[in-house]
Parts: sequence; structure tokens; C-alpha cells
Amino acid sequence: MKILLYTEGLKTVRKSGLGKAIEHQMKALEDENIEYTLNMKDDYDILHINTWYFRSYFVAKRAKRKGKKIVYHAHSTEEDYKNGFILAKQTSKLIKWWLIKCYSLGDVIITPTPYSKRLLENYKGLENKKIYAISNGIDLEFFKPNKKYGLEFRKKYGYTKDDKVIVGIGLYIERKGIVDFVELAKRMPEYKFIWFGYSPLAAATMPVKKAVNTKLDNLTFAGYVEKDMIRAALNGCDLYVFPTLEETEGIPIIEAMACKARSIVRDIPIFDDWLIEGKNMYKAKDVNEFEIKIRKILNNKLPDLTNNYRNVVEERNMKNIGKQLKKVYEEVINK
Repeated sequence: MKILLYTEGLKTVRKSGLGKAIEHQMKALEDENIEYTLNMKDDYDILHINTWYFRSYFVAKRAKRKGKKIVYHAHSTEEDYKNGFILAKQTSKLIKWWLIKCYSLGDVIITPTPYSKRLLENYKGLENKKIYAISNGIDLEFFKPNKKYGLEFRKKYGYTKDDKVIVGIGLYIERKGIVDFVELAKRMPEYKFIWFGYSPLAAATMPVKKAVNTKLDNLTFAGYVEKDMIRAALNGCDLYVFPTLEETEGIPIIEAMACKARSIVRDIPIFDDWLIEGKNMYKAKDVNEFEIKIRKILNNKLPDLTNNYRNVVEERNMKNIGKQLKKVYEEVINK
């Protein structure tokens, strides 16, 4: 059994969550000794396709004509698209139509969470498709608690041991909650805020452009960094804040939990099934609630939940993901 992992514009998406998911797929297949290729000229048994752009559609159509089996990975939904870049809201219905057109080419569909699975099952045209919910996974050999990494982060960005540092991660898009992150920095000048991630501001909405151009003494936009620095930041921060408005999974919160970083997320449906308020996570509905809970967490007026992260993290261990992918491949081959 040989898999063609196809991702259109792989070099371009490398710095995004999708790029991270592709890396995880390769690692998961290697762990299970599943042969794979990235070269379209190679022979293969299953096309595992990760993107929904124009070329991706025609690659899938060509594979179908050749009688190849197709696993279509649904990393995107209309819901997570429409709060992204400029004009996204106006074009979301068109994108939904195109997503359905692409995903329907799959013999089966994989999507990261039960939440995104439920969304797709309600799309007209996909209701009869077999859809599997499989996490994008996390490399627990890489993301783990280590004080040394945290000290490296603080040294690089000039934070003292007494500074209270709050980390955010994501592209410069409205959906990631970057506007609220900047508002929180304005409201809490006694804390240091740093945002990791980058995407061209030319494609951003006006609120995001204003947020990123905000000049505050306690606010840093660190831009894109390699995963070593993300690991260091999650080990060295006092709090990871994930104010995202919509996700199909949200790998950064899993990475934060793997590093045992105190964390808070926005209270949205994607987290309902696995992040429980007051048990293994703190949640906030809006910027006011974020401010209240952040102050309480950093002043130790709320219990530390980091010792309750283990189950969430272990369930998404890369080794488990490889086994789940292998099972789907075998079902597709034998169908």
C-alpha cells in the first residue's frame, strides 16, 4: 500500500496550520511504516489530498479517472473560512459550493474533529459520504515541558523572570482573535503580550490591519518563527491565550497543553466536546470575560488546571493518529 500525499502549494502553506498538519501526516505514516510519496509521477494506491484549490480538484479528477482510491482531507469549512481574510464573508457561500465539489470526489473524507465532521455531514452533497474524525495530531516527543526552553524564550525577547507574559499564536486574520488580543494588551498594560505568526496584511481586514499596527510598550508582534521557538514560548509564558472565533481543530491549544502552559480559550462549539470549563480549561465568551479570567489566573485566584491536560494530549498523540490513518487506508483499499 503506497500513499500519494498531495498538497497544492506546499511551500506556501508550510507556515500555516495546514503545513503543520501535513508534517504530522508524514510523521504518522513513517511511525506506522506506511509507504508514501509526495511525487505525483510516482505510482500509488491511494491519493490522500489535503487542499481544495483549483489544481487539487483536477488532480483528484484525474486520479478518479485512473481508478485510484481517494481520501480527501477536509481541513477547511465555510465556517472557518468566512471570518478570515478580506472579502471572505462575501464569498463564503461560493467557497462552500466549491468545497463540496472537491470533497465529494473522495471515496471517504477525513476531518480533524467530531465538530467539523458534524458541519460537513450537514452540507448538501456530502450527506451520504463516509466521514472520519481524526485529529491532526501532535508530536509529544517534541512538545513537552522543559524549563530550559522557557528561559531561552525569555532571554531572546528580553523578558525578566518577574514579567507576566501572555502568548498568542495565529495568522493575521480576524478569525484568530487577534483584534481581541490587542484590545486585551491595551486594557492590561501591566502584562506583556506577544503574538507569533504572520500573513500578508494586504489580505487582512481593516480591524486586523489596525490591530497589527497598534504601538504599545507591552505588545510585540514576533512574526513567523520556527516550531522550536513556539515550543520555547509555550514553556516560558505565564499564560497562553487562544481567542479564536472558529477552528476545525486548533492545534496550538494542544501544543500549549502538551507543554503544560496555563491556557484560556474562547468559548466556542469546537471545544465543547473535549475542553471542559474549570476541569481542564478556562474559557471566555468575549473580551470582557477574557480580561476578568486572565487577571484571576495570573493572580492565582483560579486553580491551576495544567495537571488535568494529560488525557486530551495523549488522545492526540501522533502514534495514535498513524494507527487511525492506517485503518482508514485499509478500509478504502478493501472497499
